[in-house]
Amino acid sequence: MTAPEPPGCPVAHGGSLPGGLPVGVPLTPLYGPAVAEDPHGLYARLRERYGPVAPIELEPGVEAWLVLGYAELLELTRNEALFSKDSRRWRVPAEGRLAADSRLQPMTSWRPTLLNLDGAEHQRLRAAVADTLAQIDHRQLRGTTEAAANGLIDSWGPDGTADLVAQYARRLPLLVFTQLLGLPTDAGPHLIRLINDISDSGAESVRANQEFHAVLVDLVQRRRAAPSADLTSWLLAHPAALTDEEAVHHLVVMMVAGNETTICWTGNTLRLLLTDRRFRATLTGGRLTVSDALEEVLWRDPPTQNFPGRWATSDTVLGGQYISQGDLLVLGLAAANADPAAQGVSAAAHGSLGGNRAHLAWGAGRHVCPAQHPARIIVETAVETLLHRLPDLQLAVPPGELTWRPSPWSRALTALPVLYSAFTPPRPPAPERPAWTPPTPEPAPSPSDSTPSAATSTPRTPDSARPVPRSWWNSLAGWWSGR
Repeated sequence: MTAPEPPGCPVAHGGSLPGGLPVGVPLTPLYGPAVAEDPHGLYARLRERYGPVAPIELEPGVEAWLVLGYAELLELTRNEALFSKDSRRWRVPAEGRLAADSRLQPMTSWRPTLLNLDGAEHQRLRAAVADTLAQIDHRQLRGTTEAAANGLIDSWGPDGTADLVAQYARRLPLLVFTQLLGLPTDAGPHLIRLINDISDSGAESVRANQEFHAVLVDLVQRRRAAPSADLTSWLLAHPAALTDEEAVHHLVVMMVAGNETTICWTGNTLRLLLTDRRFRATLTGGRLTVSDALEEVLWRDPPTQNFPGRWATSDTVLGGQYISQGDLLVLGLAAANADPAAQGVSAAAHGSLGGNRAHLAWGAGRHVCPAQHPARIIVETAVETLLHRLPDLQLAVPPGELTWRPSPWSRALTALPVLYSAFTPPRPPAPERPAWTPPTPEPAPSPSDSTPSAATSTPRTPDSARPVPRSWWNSLAGWWSGR
């Protein structure tokens, strides 16, 4: 009797293979325990065996290429003529080899969005999304996120324990996104379950995708009839004149990609700070900042580790591999970041990448993520608020007991249990302070005769102070907690 292959080992494929590879060439599964438990080891083994581009299997009978090389991924994303974003070019479904209920459908099905188009049409839709996101007030976004974070922390029980994934990272972005998009707040728990199912390419992903689509169709119809000050209304009012269908699909992109990325980025940053003594010491000592931690996470454990993808428009060569027309190429973002040619073996070993933003966590080329700046504000504020409120935060389990979600796309913890001793009160708004003026060239008076300099700055307007809608956020956080 033949022993089963261990997780992550290549399996022989009996059908047609990408690039004309002969039948029997082993394909490494990009699913199952190996992707969740040790993706970095998996990518290293693929790189050692195949070089910068490796043949993989996305699900039984569905082959693809994983682009592991930094330079190769840049070439892939910058050459639209050879590598298109249009998934209708994929030869696997054209040959009838992708089941209607395949778990890959939600991530690879063509939609009329900036993710699936090239050229002028992509630029039209990207401009609509980028201009809509640019209308977000960053100061207000930071205040909204801080208030939401404080509300969640206040809702935790008195026992000094919490799960920073379930009770913080997974709830916080949705509290912010529901307000940004104009969604009703009571839709939160249902939406987050749907997004989880879609992102994990799990058994429920097809049903979840259809249900989530219906929620957003209703939102677009309501905002078309009654616009408001939210992302949905701004998107519909953009000069690009998106149809209702286009608007719905772009809300899917913003909600799923933005929400999931923010959740994973927050959780992975908190994990770094709780498990990496070197980084925690340099942070508390003032030599590094939370922003440095965010960048190091984008290098080491980016929220999106792999992303589909690009489709070859003709036969070509990439990274020494022969690519056939219609082949799917998956962007190995985490693998490309770990390419020794990109960061140097020494830097990777010592983790000295915090101030370097040359990573590919946001993609590259014309399809680079347009939402990275709002996402950064949300995550940075979430981490800073938590560290301020719970300065003695520590991991409640050994780091080796932390587990990851079994997704080939997202890099996300299943839980992050922590201990803390007491709450620190929320940081109050900064007091109004008069501006300093230089002294007049007269002899300095004695301390008893001195008077304070007059203020020369214009006082802040009432709406310029940091918003702290404590009561509303507290009640909403209580609803999240079941109170």
